Amino acid sequence: MGDVNRISARLAAIAPSATLAVDAKAKAMQAEGLDVIGFGAGEPDFATPDHIVAAAQAACGDVRNHRYSPAGGLPELKAAVVAKTARDSGYGIDASQVLITNGGKHAVYTAFAVLCDPGDEVICPAPYWTTYPEAIALAGGVPVVIDTDDTSGFKVTVDQLEAARTERTKLMLFVSPDNPSGAVYSPDEVAEIGRWAAANDIWVLTDEIYEHLVYGEHAFASMPVLVPEIADRCIVVNGVAKTYAMTGWRVGWMIAPADVTKAATNYQSHVTSNVANISQRAAIAALEGPLDDVMEMRTAFERRGTTMWRMLNEIDGVSCLEPQGAFYCFPNMTGLLGREIAGTTPTTTLELAELVLAEAKVALVPGEAFGAPGYVRLSFALGDDSLAEGIGRLADLVAR
Repeated sequence: MGDVNRISARLAAIAPSATLAVDAKAKAMQAEGLDVIGFGAGEPDFATPDHIVAAAQAACGDVRNHRYSPAGGLPELKAAVVAKTARDSGYGIDASQVLITNGGKHAVYTAFAVLCDPGDEVICPAPYWTTYPEAIALAGGVPVVIDTDDTSGFKVTVDQLEAARTERTKLMLFVSPDNPSGAVYSPDEVAEIGRWAAANDIWVLTDEIYEHLVYGEHAFASMPVLVPEIADRCIVVNGVAKTYAMTGWRVGWMIAPADVTKAATNYQSHVTSNVANISQRAAIAALEGPLDDVMEMRTAFERRGTTMWRMLNEIDGVSCLEPQGAFYCFPNMTGLLGREIAGTTPTTTLELAELVLAEAKVALVPGEAFGAPGYVRLSFALGDDSLAEGIGRLADLVAR
């Protein structure tokens, strides 16, 4: 049989993470001595706050943390998640509903794994974070993509959801603030979508990882708070990565009805066992500590987002909505396609991104990775000077 079945069809079908691939390529070029500015990575450029690092350092000396701990998470961290969730979103939960996971991405995959049977349909609005469709497919589900664009503010409507609903629809994905678009749904919009899901007995997976990163008059709203009747069919995923600049610590969680959390915990007990105890202790310090550092980061991100938005819209052929949350701009680049740039005529944003990296040494993520060709994602989670230099290089390249 040779190598016909060397890799399972399930895993062979997975596309690599485009965001991580772009970031890795940019860092490889930087390692070669090239002056590359990377807009690809979705992580804060701030250091983890000192009090969190100190808690982890202290935890290293505690022999309890040298051993296995409960697969579903330290009881102290579960209690901190309960308190934090009540404080930040007004959602009252019990520790029995909480599963601590190896980052928010792990929570997303586990949520799909615990709900999806083969052939179950999952409504997935686009643009979407690159991992969502892959996680759905790995869990046996079928992603049903609904397209949105900048004319609708990258927001899905109830009419679109209803048009996509079939007898196989098990679950819908809801993300606000959104990666990659930066869109934030208003409380009324969140409630309308939640009521639609509840009326049709559809589960909701709501990703709240960017809850603290909202700008201007926009406000975060948690669906199970606004629509309590959805709580028994709702999974909330979250984590410390974006809020506390802790992407490398790998701590996330899912909140679900107790029976769902129990099943997910059983699954995790065979897949990963417990999350690293030092990271869990650090996460406790993050959730129980002050939000001063978080607000400082949020202020910086809002300033940078405004700067990037303004600079992008000054480039001929580029149009961009002002980011409402998260730390991304998602400009429409179709005005640059089919146009000669540096002796090349890109026809897709994938080709455009490759050209920009080669000619301007600027790394951005093409919209194809998010189910939205014609757009690109740029993270503004980098220093002000680097941000201005990178967008300036893009502008200069287009103007040649």
